[in-house]
Amino acid sequence: MVEWGMAALDALRAATANGAELLRLPDVGTVEAGKRADLLLVDGDPVEDPPTLLGRRSVWQAGAPV
Repeated sequence: MVEWGMAALDALRAATANGAELLRLPDVGTVEAGKRADLLLVDGDPVEDPPTLLGRRSVWQAGAPV
């Protein structure tokens, strides 16, 4: 999405919070208490440098590292 001109933060929201809302998945999409914790940890700031997302450091699924 960023390659097509969307701002990095908007692309992240589209892929997470907005996508979850569109699919009617209220327990995913944002990091909040009571929601399922599926996280991708990266070195750097994907808003400033979107390719950072390609170099994952660790992945957490349902609150546990995988």
